[in-house]
Amino acid sequence: MFSFEVLAVLMLVSFFVLLLAGIPVALTLAISGFVFGFLGFGALLFNLLPHRLFGVVTNATLLAIPLFVFMGMMLERSKLAEDLMDVIGLVAGSLRGGLGIGIVLVGVLMGATTGIVGATVVTLGLLTLPGMLRRGYNKGVACGVICASGTLGQIIPPSLILILLADIMNESVGTLFAAAMIPGLMLAGIYVVYILVLGMVRPDLVPAIPADERALVSTSQLAGRLLKVVAPPVGLVGAVLGSIIAGIAAPSEAASMGALGSILITAITGRLSWRVLRETCQATIKITAMMMFILMCAQVFSLAFRGLQGERLVQDLFAFLPGGINAGIWFLMLIIFVLGFFIEWIEISYIAVPLFLPVFISANVDMVWLATLICVNLQTSFLTPPFGWALFFLRGVAPPEVTTGDIYRGIIPFVGMQILALVLVFAFPGLATWLPKAIGW
Repeated sequence: MFSFEVLAVLMLVSFFVLLLAGIPVALTLAISGFVFGFLGFGALLFNLLPHRLFGVVTNATLLAIPLFVFMGMMLERSKLAEDLMDVIGLVAGSLRGGLGIGIVLVGVLMGATTGIVGATVVTLGLLTLPGMLRRGYNKGVACGVICASGTLGQIIPPSLILILLADIMNESVGTLFAAAMIPGLMLAGIYVVYILVLGMVRPDLVPAIPADERALVSTSQLAGRLLKVVAPPVGLVGAVLGSIIAGIAAPSEAASMGALGSILITAITGRLSWRVLRETCQATIKITAMMMFILMCAQVFSLAFRGLQGERLVQDLFAFLPGGINAGIWFLMLIIFVLGFFIEWIEISYIAVPLFLPVFISANVDMVWLATLICVNLQTSFLTPPFGWALFFLRGVAPPEVTTGDIYRGIIPFVGMQILALVLVFAFPGLATWLPKAIGW
């Protein structure tokens, strides 16, 4: 009979073997958890499972997920990105790289309103990629800007990652939203600086929009359209995030008002219909059901791993790492980065983070800072091949002249910039902790 420690190791190995064999992640978690939990304890261990599953489906914090997904999908159906891109692209178009900067700004606004990477990348790809290529943008640069901008919604609140991390790490959602605000905007700023520098060093890669094209719209018309297009989403985001961060409303309450606000914005633009409402509800149900199924299967894995004393195994592993707790944090960051090549952020959050969390809690690591580091790192999972979802989304809508190689080459600098942002947040913890402390969280 194998010892508990050996079974815990075999359980991890079996998870990755099943994953590489093409078994869906949720089923992989459940199968490995049930099999090795039964080998270790028989049916006894799983007497606790109904209680764990009930805790997941009745968690009030997770109620914010379908509401924020609904808000994002409804705003995506309102064609908000089309209007934003049209106006902001013209405003920034006089600069070399201005169109790319406009895409980053739209990515920030879309991330704060929709937060759905697939919807943002597909929308930006359909709207901007043909125009960027027509205006002489390098194919790799154009693809990299679109993919990276589309993933900003994973760190700029209201982010689904932050809601899950708040549940896993037993932190306030409002605190993590406040903590991620500055790093998220900083990362967008790094993208903007990169594009500006590229415009100075290699203007042929990111040319400005021709003057005759910009002259078709007067300054006053542009200003009016900018106010009309930008004010509604900014007002909605300010109300939703402000009420959460200020402690006025719980995340689920603010998310419900955000969902209502998204319906009103869509109605004001004249794009609300029963078909749009039906499609939004269907997409919300699919995304939420997928996430909840993974969370429930992860409970099986987590319960079995803890029962097999896997946490003690991890603690012993950390004891062998030179460099103390900082080395442990970077070891976790490395694991998250590598896992991002193969699996999605939901599975990474519920596999890697709980395994190492007891070590960091015992070392009194600031959980808000650690959650922000994890969130910044998880963004890379959307851009790293072979399973970077942002790459797949863009590949599906890219013109025929754009190759997969162009997309892969284009994202390399942006993965490097995400790693730079991770290093900056690690070196300067105040980037994550200042705002929560300033507002009294």
